[in-house]
Amino acid sequence: AVALEFRISTGSPLPIYRQIVDQVRHAVAVGHQHAGDQLPSVRALAESLVVNPNTVAKAYAELVHDGVLESRQGRGFFVADRRQVFSRAERVRRLEQALDALLSEALVLNFTPDEIRAALDKRLAHYEPGAEPNRGSE
Repeated sequence: AVALEFRISTGSPLPIYRQIVDQVRHAVAVGHQHAGDQLPSVRALAESLVVNPNTVAKAYAELVHDGVLESRQGRGFFVADRRQVFSRAERVRRLEQALDALLSEALVLNFTPDEIRAALDKRLAHYEPGAEPNRGSE
């Protein structure tokens, strides 16, 4: 696996903890991080990003709650084996919420439904098993 490089934008409307959560989820989703890979300690990541350790702890706690990471007592945080921690109904609710946000943004930017579908299909190809990792990751 590739060492995870976090990029935090203090000017972003997204809270820093959410940026960390999103980057870990993305790295796992595209296969840059695999089950058993260790993440930096809360303290180490907080120091490298120059953020409050509570911010990193909050991000890691959310990722553990959602089943993306697991905490091993005294050893740190690791990418968890893929397992389903949410009911089908909760998964559908979360998907619809994400789609609503995506569609609202795309439509405000004046993309047509066909352009949105094409862009989504193109991005989905990056997430499919066997897809080439994003350039610069290996």
